[in-house]
Amino acid sequence: MFAYVDTRNPQAVEEQARLTYLRLFPDADPSFITQSFDWARQCFSGQVGEYLPIDARYHDFEHTLQGTLCLIRLLEGRHLAHAKPLVDQHRFNLVLLAILFHDTGYLKRRDDTDGTGAKYTLTHVVRSADFARDFLSSRGFSASDIEAIRNMISCTGVNANLQAIPFRDDLERTLGYALATADLLGQMAAPDYVEKLPILYQEFAEAVRHDGPKAGRLASYRDADELARNTPSFWQNYVLPKINSDFDKLYQFLSVPYPHGTNSYVAAIEKNLARIGDALARSP
Repeated sequence: MFAYVDTRNPQAVEEQARLTYLRLFPDADPSFITQSFDWARQCFSGQVGEYLPIDARYHDFEHTLQGTLCLIRLLEGRHLAHAKPLVDQHRFNLVLLAILFHDTGYLKRRDDTDGTGAKYTLTHVVRSADFARDFLSSRGFSASDIEAIRNMISCTGVNANLQAIPFRDDLERTLGYALATADLLGQMAAPDYVEKLPILYQEFAEAVRHDGPKAGRLASYRDADELARNTPSFWQNYVLPKINSDFDKLYQFLSVPYPHGTNSYVAAIEKNLARIGDALARSP
């Protein structure tokens, strides 16, 4: 079981990342962790150029921190299991940046005063990859490293064609799959996931108003209750096949001890699904 970390507190998640970094790479300079989290805080708080603070209420900075915490735990579990290919320090740096930037596509420019960033739900993955490219290129990152980060971010798209992503090697692919796994599990395992479903529905509804017929599946939810009713099937028919097949069962590295110990993320999700079931059973 993992110790409790308050994902509403960026410093708490940063400290976990720093400790993990030093356990994996004892000779590393942890200032990279500080810098990466500082950049992410700046982006989401409106301190970067022409961008406003994040105003999407579900895909906020805490959402990013939930995924980040899950990712560093998964990577440490994988490291302790001596899985191949090994994640070197440089690649760890890149995937950390990728998850910290993976939802920057919800940010709006200062002259964008219509609605919230939730209207970019359908395009946020591409927008995030572009934001990361622009931000990191201005800070001296190589074109090769930026392309790797963009590839990893691309894995988080709901309908991502994973076979079309031009990964350079198996390790880059593994890290992209680890990021996407953490993005799914980090949010669904959150203690307040059930309470946040109405907020997620509001984001979907805004995306439907913005994109109309292109919104596809998002338009199928008539209200927040219907989204909640469909959440167990979303887990069973989308998330589980994704993490078991497409993402190579990397979530198993969250089991403590590996491989047959308790997977606290899956357990928390199952608890949330049971809460939804109980609430639906009580509803008229």
